[in-house]
Amino acid sequence: MPSSTSPDQGDDDLEACVLRFSDLDLKDTSLINPSSSLKAELDVSTKKKYSFAKKKAFALFVKTKEVPAPPCECKEKWWKCCQQLFTDPTSIHRHVATQHADEICHETASVLRQLAVTSSTSKSLESADKRNPFKEDLTHNQEVSTWLPDISCFNPDELISGQGNDEGEVLLYYCYCDLKDPDWVCAWQTALCQHLHLTGKVRIATEGINGTVGGSRLATRLYVSAMLSCPLFKDYLCKDDFKTSKGGACCFPELRVGVFEEIVPMGISPNKISYKKPGIHLSPGEFHKEVEKFLSQANQEESDTILLDCRNFYESKIGRFQGCLAPDIRKFSYFPSYVDENLELFKEKRVLMYCTGGIRCERGSAYLKTKGVCKEVFQLKGGIHKYLEEFPDGFYKGKLFVFDERYALSFNNDIVSECSYCGVPWDHYKLCCTPQCRQLVLTCPACQERGFTACCATCQDKGNRQATSPAQSSFKEECECTARRPRVPRELSQRGPLAAGASSLEPGAQAGC
Repeated sequence: MPSSTSPDQGDDDLEACVLRFSDLDLKDTSLINPSSSLKAELDVSTKKKYSFAKKKAFALFVKTKEVPAPPCECKEKWWKCCQQLFTDPTSIHRHVATQHADEICHETASVLRQLAVTSSTSKSLESADKRNPFKEDLTHNQEVSTWLPDISCFNPDELISGQGNDEGEVLLYYCYCDLKDPDWVCAWQTALCQHLHLTGKVRIATEGINGTVGGSRLATRLYVSAMLSCPLFKDYLCKDDFKTSKGGACCFPELRVGVFEEIVPMGISPNKISYKKPGIHLSPGEFHKEVEKFLSQANQEESDTILLDCRNFYESKIGRFQGCLAPDIRKFSYFPSYVDENLELFKEKRVLMYCTGGIRCERGSAYLKTKGVCKEVFQLKGGIHKYLEEFPDGFYKGKLFVFDERYALSFNNDIVSECSYCGVPWDHYKLCCTPQCRQLVLTCPACQERGFTACCATCQDKGNRQATSPAQSSFKEECECTARRPRVPRELSQRGPLAAGASSLEPGAQAGC
């Protein structure tokens, strides 16, 4: 159990203090200078804690770079950062100090902010606890270590082993509920995942939590148990809300936990479009019957039902429900604009919405309902993931795209996409061969052997030339495939074009559900 540490104990073991300040989003690139504007916002007591906070931020950053050392080594851990391997603490500390000073500066600011909030809001949180019965046992000042599962009865190897694709597991879940203190939840989630050696992405906001994490089956089982027993979530989550698939810690390069305005980025404040007014939830069985009825109609063009895919074009390209309308959009944040541009499509229609795990439909359906043009709006509870568990050979054909290094899950043998170069059936995504580009491309083995491994002609050409300056190597948004795609397409008819012509994408950063 981590020890409680005070700012006066500046020389204490830094690792023992990591959990106390583990709510830091190490991927946040908005740098803050704590020596200027931030310090002016903090009280005198907090200013004195700057040195302490910086040590904790540094320790946490180093902690996230730990990797198991080879069995033949006497050491238990090494560190990996910037594609380099470090075998002793001195070398990793020197690397972080010289190469990641900006990140440490930002994380120090985050720690200071948390200390300031803790000091100034304890009274208001106390009154909020009285209004919220689910927080009676969970106070802002309570150590996160109190809510970590006891792993003393397990061999440490049991938590770390079995994290590969064949032995480990990936969890996908979300929970919409009002969270008064998302910063505390962020600290607890980071501590919990580190405690169980889980990697992945967790987004937290005042509207709830959205996560996808991977590790050993023992670790994921303990994680689910911790979530179900936490007073904040125990009355909102059940075991069936966690979607599982083969995978492990190897499916994610690291652990990323952060506080955001939305738990899935639709681009509209939860205060304007709330999760509390979604469409009607249909179980996989009920949704299956509705799709069956829709597909049995002789003229689907004139049907009063629309089967709407809420995902991005690259997701629907490799797998989708038969007869669906799959918008050719690159990000879910474009979905509201897509609805606005194509509102005529939805007038007097029954809309059956679906996405990967259900989370995008929660607010997507709420947005569509605010337009007041649909007869009814339904959504698939648990998303495609739950549907395929029950109907692997149902009306969903192809693969299920996932936002991790697996790219897709297979539940059936159907291939609905093709190689971008030669047109043969193919549905295995690969990153564009040009290092500076993050688009994905469908290119079959034969075309790969011929050197066709880029997302478009622009990248193919640039990949064949040596970049002579940093400016020339930064061309992420210059891809022809991105430039020629309308940001928000306008459908010509109800059965508007699927994303069949799409050949590239920019993977999203959310914990996709």
